Amino acid sequence: MFRSCLFCLAWLLLALPLHAESLTPLRTADLPPLAAAQALVGMAVIDGQTVAVGQGQAWRLDDAGRRWLTVAWPAAMPNDVSLIQDGARAYLVWPAQGRTALAELHLRNDRLDATGLPALPAALADPRGAVSADALFVAGTVDGKAHAWRANPADPRAGWTDIPAWPGHSPPLSLVAQGPNLFVAVAHDGKQQLLRWSATKGWTEATTVPGTLLPAAPRALGQAHLLYLVGTPEGARPMTYHSITGSWATLPGAQPANDALMAAAQDGFTWAQRDGAGYAIHTAQLQSGKLLLKWLDWVVILVYLAAMFGIGLYFYLREKRNNTANFFVGGRSIPFWAAGVSLYAANTSSISFIAIPAKSFESNWTYLTNNLIAVLGLAFVAVWIVPLLRRLDLMSVFSYLETRFHPAIRMLASALCILTQIGSRMSVILFLPALAIATITGISVSLSVVLMGVFTIVYTAMGGMKAVIWTDFVQVLVKMGGALFVIGFIVWHLHGGVGQFMHTATANHKMHLLDFSFDLTKATVWGFLFLVLFDVVLTFPKDQVLMQRTLSTESDKEAGRSIWMFAAIMIPGGFVFYLIGTALFVFYKDNPDRLNPLLPIDATFPLFIAAELPMGVTGLIIAGIFAAAMATLSGIMNSVATLISVDFYEKLVKNPSPKKSVLMAEIMTVVVGLVGIATALLLSRFDIHSLFDVSIELAGLLGGGFAGAYTLGMFTRRANSPGVAIGIASSIVLTLIAWSFHLVHPYFYLAISILLCIVIGYLASLLFPAPTRSLEGLTIYSRKPDRPA
Repeated sequence: MFRSCLFCLAWLLLALPLHAESLTPLRTADLPPLAAAQALVGMAVIDGQTVAVGQGQAWRLDDAGRRWLTVAWPAAMPNDVSLIQDGARAYLVWPAQGRTALAELHLRNDRLDATGLPALPAALADPRGAVSADALFVAGTVDGKAHAWRANPADPRAGWTDIPAWPGHSPPLSLVAQGPNLFVAVAHDGKQQLLRWSATKGWTEATTVPGTLLPAAPRALGQAHLLYLVGTPEGARPMTYHSITGSWATLPGAQPANDALMAAAQDGFTWAQRDGAGYAIHTAQLQSGKLLLKWLDWVVILVYLAAMFGIGLYFYLREKRNNTANFFVGGRSIPFWAAGVSLYAANTSSISFIAIPAKSFESNWTYLTNNLIAVLGLAFVAVWIVPLLRRLDLMSVFSYLETRFHPAIRMLASALCILTQIGSRMSVILFLPALAIATITGISVSLSVVLMGVFTIVYTAMGGMKAVIWTDFVQVLVKMGGALFVIGFIVWHLHGGVGQFMHTATANHKMHLLDFSFDLTKATVWGFLFLVLFDVVLTFPKDQVLMQRTLSTESDKEAGRSIWMFAAIMIPGGFVFYLIGTALFVFYKDNPDRLNPLLPIDATFPLFIAAELPMGVTGLIIAGIFAAAMATLSGIMNSVATLISVDFYEKLVKNPSPKKSVLMAEIMTVVVGLVGIATALLLSRFDIHSLFDVSIELAGLLGGGFAGAYTLGMFTRRANSPGVAIGIASSIVLTLIAWSFHLVHPYFYLAISILLCIVIGYLASLLFPAPTRSLEGLTIYSRKPDRPA
């Protein structure tokens, strides 16, 4: 009976209709009319002021927004100019002695100042321009052939870079820049098309315009939307083009005239249109209301949070607080299957639950290759590496480095690991679910970071490793159940069902998996092989968060089994999260009106959760996001606290007792959590395109330097402590140099850093005497010692 009720409830939830109206209508307002007999060149926002630019004359809106004030025209500046603007910067373009001249505009003391920039090498006919934070573009035709140039808006005096001409050489109708990408509208076969240029792919055909683009300057909105005024049989209308799904959507609430001049302004645009002897000026802003949780959603979330707190309290009351083995490694009594599930939970954080679907939504399944190859690496780890370390009965994996090399190597590597976990993982893992919560509930990102971080600190500090592992087990069930529901929900509501899903996904190459190209600037199969070799096969023990779970098992055999369990879950789990991104792509390609242009790409899944799912299910998925974050956060807090207590406190303090070590670990759990909260709050202040990429980049820069020490210790007999120290320091410096010059794709940083540490560390070791102490049981070549009775 109970199962039947659950089935009926699930069926009813899946049958609920999805919404259809736009999430971001425009709210329009009138600005004071402008009495200007001459034709305007355009509108712009210059140094925070709304400015109307004419031929040889300009006006700004006063601070009260009640009237227009005349602004002095720059000296020696011609009247016949074109305007480039993006809502923050503005440039004038004009022909000058066989070239195309440019100047950047600033507003000072009610006069326009024009700072000259290097001229383009040719005189362009009908020049068009676009600017973003990453690039300044100017394009046009010379003798019937298309030409385009690019400069750095932060340093335009550095000069222009030529861009290959687009196919067909049609004159550009408009330009708009979004990041480093350029979109050009051209006429082709009686229609208008958008062409897209990027440095990696060159020119590609983006879409056909659903009407006629009006001669108003377009603008970029957010990270993936472009705003145009499009003339249709029904009249002019503001429309957005979503550069990921290639879909057009109409923004309701404003209808400018066909001769309107548009300028970017805040979260919308300002436009001017002829009205008698002057211009009527209007503004339109996108309205993005918060999609608040319902009562049932809060009930589900509170039940989940209470369960996690209860598990932490249970182990706090049950376990003895004076036993370091209980707090750090669960008394070495954790079953292999629970440890394996916990390994997967720690490895699939909020990065997996939010950032990976966003990455798959934006691109394809290329990054999933890492999971497939990593399973092969885990097989080696399960047989050779983990049993070797488990036999040593470690609590900190860096104790091995002290036994193999020197206490200084242990402390150096441990310090770098702590920095990596806090800097590259905790900050991102805390920020991502906070972004989701803010999207759904209206609570600020900062407050969400603080609340979630504090809650995780409480149950982790109370329960130790046993609480971490058993909450991980529950959290995997919650987040995977929610993820599978979302996929089924989307496919169920597609008109064509599974057939439409597969057709749309394959036609847009969204399920492309293997890239065998030899391109170091991309994530390819060879790059993943390289990464897995160094990040998993040779240096798996570097990750205290994962290793601490295997060290919590009863024996070296059970430890190996926990890795096999982890590997068995990794591939199907990876497919689930990448499939969510593909499902979101298919849904939003059919329903572009349901996107919010103001949200970052990483907020796509949270937006869907808030806007499309039924009451109660939304709460379940939010609980899954909590689960994904807390599983990893609790592991990081416990592991970093372990490292601080075991590798530093017990080494530096005289006569440390087990009770004091546990107390130190509890205190440091709180401190580490607070530092992670602070770094997440700092991260929230930046407009980041992909937090998945950021996490990879930071892990490579911070986490590769010490990892090679394990390879040198376990796979060689000749490596010694001075050589390893030189290898660690050199790898960090050289990887930072590679990063500063953008030599390779960020996915390579970690592997390169590890490789440098291994090569340089081994060669440097040859300059010093070989180790004289026994290496029995410390390398893969050693005979396995018998365990004491």
